[in-house]
Amino acid sequence: MFTKILIANRGEIACRVIATARKMGIKTVAVYSEADKDARHVLMADEAVHIGPAPSRESYLLADKIIAACKQTGAQAVHPGYGFLSENAEFSKRVEEEGIVFIGPKHYSIGAMGDKIESKKLAGAAGVNCIPGVNDAIDTPERAVEIAKGIGYPVMIKASAGGGGKGLRVAFNDKEAFEGFTSCKNEARNSFGDDRVFIEKFVEEPRHIEIQLIGDSHGNVLYLNERECSIQRRHQKVIEEAPSPFISEATRKAMGEQAVALAKAVKYQSAGTVEFVVGKDQSFYFLEMNTRLQVEHPVTECITGLDLVELMIRVAAGEKLPLTQAEVKRNGWAIECRINAEDPFRNFLPSTGRLVRFAPPEQTMFQSNTQDWLGVRVDTGVQDGGEIPMFYDSMIAKLIVHGIDRNDAIAKMREALNGFVIRGISSNIPFQAALLAHPRFVSGDFNTGFIAENYGKGFSAEDVPHEDPSFLLALAAFVRRKSRERAAAISGQLPGYGVQAGKDYVVVTLAQDGKHAYTPVHVDEFVGETGSARVRIGASSYEIRSNSRINDIAITGTVNGMPFNAQVERGTPKNPLALRLQHNGTRIDALIVSPRMAELHALMPHKAPPDMSRYVLSPMPGLLVEVAVVPGQKVQAGERVAVIEAMKMENVLFATADGIVGKVLAAKGESLTVDQPIVEFA
Repeated sequence: MFTKILIANRGEIACRVIATARKMGIKTVAVYSEADKDARHVLMADEAVHIGPAPSRESYLLADKIIAACKQTGAQAVHPGYGFLSENAEFSKRVEEEGIVFIGPKHYSIGAMGDKIESKKLAGAAGVNCIPGVNDAIDTPERAVEIAKGIGYPVMIKASAGGGGKGLRVAFNDKEAFEGFTSCKNEARNSFGDDRVFIEKFVEEPRHIEIQLIGDSHGNVLYLNERECSIQRRHQKVIEEAPSPFISEATRKAMGEQAVALAKAVKYQSAGTVEFVVGKDQSFYFLEMNTRLQVEHPVTECITGLDLVELMIRVAAGEKLPLTQAEVKRNGWAIECRINAEDPFRNFLPSTGRLVRFAPPEQTMFQSNTQDWLGVRVDTGVQDGGEIPMFYDSMIAKLIVHGIDRNDAIAKMREALNGFVIRGISSNIPFQAALLAHPRFVSGDFNTGFIAENYGKGFSAEDVPHEDPSFLLALAAFVRRKSRERAAAISGQLPGYGVQAGKDYVVVTLAQDGKHAYTPVHVDEFVGETGSARVRIGASSYEIRSNSRINDIAITGTVNGMPFNAQVERGTPKNPLALRLQHNGTRIDALIVSPRMAELHALMPHKAPPDMSRYVLSPMPGLLVEVAVVPGQKVQAGERVAVIEAMKMENVLFATADGIVGKVLAAKGESLTVDQPIVEFA
């Protein structure tokens, strides 16, 4: 067994590998870019080596620097994690040639399966069901349109070296095929250094289901059940679960056996995943094979009781797999939510900056621990006060729960999301909460088009209907009453001028357009010692009990005897006196005031925001990689104006109306902030 390994990655997957290595008594070496010098994985590892500037192409994607770091520290093996160099056959080969063990498949397996064009040919030869398409690289957008017409729309345009939703577009017409081809090539070149693109038929109403494999160097390959990954947004997975609520035992077995046949055909060893697209009749087709550990591997770990990272390390050290196919378990139900640094209320634009507060829910399951199940686990590479840089992926944590069945897992996940506090940047937690509450998700009736069908016009606060909207108002009044009781108890107040707690309040729910809602609330039977009170709103009554302190960022307790977990933030960006409350994905900003103050507040005029329609504004922090217009140029609505790169994704900005460019206010290569003007129209 190795005594020291190097993790050629960053973020949560680097921390995940370190956890298992520590359990196995193996020392670890982290590598880091300039942007990650204070990152969590650097602090967790036994040693750390600086490998270059922030952009990944100047640090994490440089094989020479990784190999040099191995030699410098005496690391005997390299774990590549996922992304970066994990599916680079040349890197794997070079590592082995340098006498260092690659903790992953052999380079010939990566070469065969990592290339999506070649892998489809090999899959067909191995007897795996394949999807119709043209598997040869396409040179021009015109040829892409021609091929797409031949296959019949819709088609999927994919970068051969792509992964993680990068270098992938679905086209429903010639215009989308033309533009999608160009974007795919650019994204693939920037992310993977390989701009080959191919096209295949897009199966409508498909499910995305994948089979987890593990193989050793002795010819043994097992399938470790399946994962349901159909909840996707722009082809990036949002929620994953194991097992799938859709497929039958017979389909599971057939998919697993085909995946094993394919793995054996390429002499596969280590962990890998075969992805299938599955029709509503349970017909399934090979999509691609990921020759690495997947982001969503924890859900498989939960239901099988296996540590996949440990198995990868043991296989790389030459050990045999410790179990047979018949011994692979399937216990309970696991769900994973990807917690991303993006603003769901601003079309999921990337959100970067400092994590003012990062407080995950209490964990009862842990990375690398194969003893404790049926609980909550958080895999993350960040920490309180850390920085979310714009150079890398937007995922900041993975929230995993394990329940006795699917309904139990959903309930656990909803509570865990309620207790996941992230401040300083925006996160997709409200969106995740909305998905988990959606009737179609709860029933298991969904496919990869679920998010596009239900949130096609974007996501707004109205898309998170709370089962009891008055509860948040009652909680706001309870928190305010608790604060007033504390203020009233402070000694030394002037007689006749002391703070009065009061029982009657008005909760002013603040709205952006100034159309605030005013709700009278009565709070009585307050008992500070037990942290309880009765709150009445109209005909509704809430008996709230909570011992959480006034300055706690999350409040736990019971309402009418039922447990709850909610978040309370004092002060909002626009009003330091307001409370921001969040529960089950619903968020409100509210002032809790006396009835007289509410009357006066209603008379306050609303200040309309300035008109910025003449400007093209940066919708996110990012790097301005292209300005497509010049002063004096006539621009039509829908015409390309600028391109911003953030978190490895290319975002094209289009003109919303016809006009003439007056000024270009930002230059190519400039780092932009949110709402920074790029172009002004005359």
